[in-house]
Amino acid sequence: MVKRYQLAIITGGSSGIGLAIARQLVREGTSVCLLARHEEKLETAKAELSQYKIDENQTIDILQCDVTDYVCLKTKLTAYVDEHGQPDLVVNSAGVTYPGYFQELDVEIFHWLMNINYYGTVHVLKILVPGMIERGSGTILNISSQAGFAGIFGYSGYSASKYAVRGFSDVIRSELKPLGIQVSVAFPPDTETPQLAFEEPLKPYETRFIAGATKVKSADDVAGDILRAMNRGKYIIIPGFDGRFFYHLINLLGNITYTIIDILVNIAQKKKAKEGK
Repeated sequence: MVKRYQLAIITGGSSGIGLAIARQLVREGTSVCLLARHEEKLETAKAELSQYKIDENQTIDILQCDVTDYVCLKTKLTAYVDEHGQPDLVVNSAGVTYPGYFQELDVEIFHWLMNINYYGTVHVLKILVPGMIERGSGTILNISSQAGFAGIFGYSGYSASKYAVRGFSDVIRSELKPLGIQVSVAFPPDTETPQLAFEEPLKPYETRFIAGATKVKSADDVAGDILRAMNRGKYIIIPGFDGRFFYHLINLLGNITYTIIDILVNIAQKKKAKEGK
């Protein structure tokens, strides 16, 4: 049986995994509020989602705001909740990436990644969790990444920000569960999104080599896996068999994992030198 939510607030909801999650929720009868930076993308997403409504009482709302701007978030989310009521689902899907060799990345990139991926998640929940606690129920879904449980070559900034989301989620899960609030954290693989298209030309040779063995998944497939697991009450959610195998293998191998990574990097660098890149 599909678990139906009354109202979901989704950051990063104008594209990618956030929009795919919104799409499936709307088809199940949930009202959604999309929060993102770009008004035009939000309007486009709203128009698309409106086609999938199954109930005349469903609403598709949009809020234009940057998750790094706490004042904007607090003003707009507080006003929205005052008018529409508390959400019973909050999805933190706003995120960015920027791969590259550590020594070549500007320090501003690290701040940018952490501000959006980690602090953006914290900001939204600082505003919305008090209402959930008062009501004694609710579900929180934080989107991390497979780079949030495995330090992947070329992702020193991104991986750190997604590990932070995982660590934060671990703590609030245990704090909020006794108060009736479910927390889940998802670790999606490479997914067909605008972010993946943006990062592809920036990836170091070694990163592309290591990631070459993994299959890129559609945003709708990833969203479906995430929602099904969340509705079963799962905390750690890893879409796809490949991802789950990778996660359990890392936990099983322990320090041997790093030896394997070193071997792969060495192979990649020899191949890179041979190709003259």
